[in-house]
Amino acid sequence: MIQRRETRQIKVGDVAVGGGAPISVQTMTKTDTWNVDATVAQIRDVAEAGCDIVRLAVPQDKDAEALTAIVPQSPIPIIADIHFNYRLAQKALEAGVQGLRLNPGNIGGRDRVEIVTKAAAERGVPIRIGVNSGSIEKPLLEKVRSGQMRLAEAMCESALEHVRMLEELDFFDIKISLKATDVLTTVEAYRELAKVCSYPFHVGVTESGSLRTGTIKSSAGIGILLHDGLCDTIRVSLTADPKEEVFVGKQLLNSFGLLKNAATLISCPTCGRIQIDMQPIVKVVEDYLMREKIPVTVAVMGCAVNGPGEASEADIGVAGGKGVGLIFRRGEIVRKVAEADIVEALIAEIQSFKDELAAQRG
Repeated sequence: MIQRRETRQIKVGDVAVGGGAPISVQTMTKTDTWNVDATVAQIRDVAEAGCDIVRLAVPQDKDAEALTAIVPQSPIPIIADIHFNYRLAQKALEAGVQGLRLNPGNIGGRDRVEIVTKAAAERGVPIRIGVNSGSIEKPLLEKVRSGQMRLAEAMCESALEHVRMLEELDFFDIKISLKATDVLTTVEAYRELAKVCSYPFHVGVTESGSLRTGTIKSSAGIGILLHDGLCDTIRVSLTADPKEEVFVGKQLLNSFGLLKNAATLISCPTCGRIQIDMQPIVKVVEDYLMREKIPVTVAVMGCAVNGPGEASEADIGVAGGKGVGLIFRRGEIVRKVAEADIVEALIAEIQSFKDELAAQRG
């Protein structure tokens, strides 16, 4: 059982973060925010994939202005990502965003930070203090380069300086991220900050890489911190479609038993013993399960060595033979189908399982 760190709780729209709330999954749109139609379409895509909160880049006035049309159409809370220009934060708040991501140190002096925090407080909008390893303040960076301070320590100190600024302005609706481009620095930074801070954490490994390499690096870093109980909301950063970020994030939570009503797919790695064409079957079933919010375990196994045993332990499974598949339901063989009918048979059994669950819940 994972023991999660006790934190304050904030609300991003209707999504609670921290304070024992379920760990939420975030992503970021990769459209030009000013392109309202494209941005809304991508938000709806990631929401359908299971995203809980979405962040939008707001680097220009036309992006902030577009938010007035985007926010009312979004099915999930929107966080505006702001850098350098405090007026963009004001405009985003006026447009109705449910969260801000900013670095108080790069939007001007204390007076400008005060303007933003006052406007956010009036609307009940939280602020994420985002510190990346590549953007810490020059004095702290010099200490790192001279060996006086580790990079993770500098990231923590940068975050705490920003926290103190907001607290002095009587603003406490805060969450914090400490993202580095490597796993060990990221883990160390969150662990260190957890010792002295009770604000919820937004966790991720920044600029982690492509779909393949980024998934591995993010899974390593976020996985360790999930096990440590230090995650309150997560984002898997990939050079890929944002739906892939959501998928990896959801599967990470599911791997640790932290996702309710989630389907689990078990499939064999395949080898020379395989007697059916596994990959297309697994792909279709996986895509189907991504859209289904039901606690079902489905096993797709390709041969007679491990297949029957693994498939029989799942709620629903198939063990492949030469051109055929044995369909299992909770350990019992339901029927034998031709290879061409395996996907249809599995989906029919999953739907039946879903209907039974619904009937049991009344």
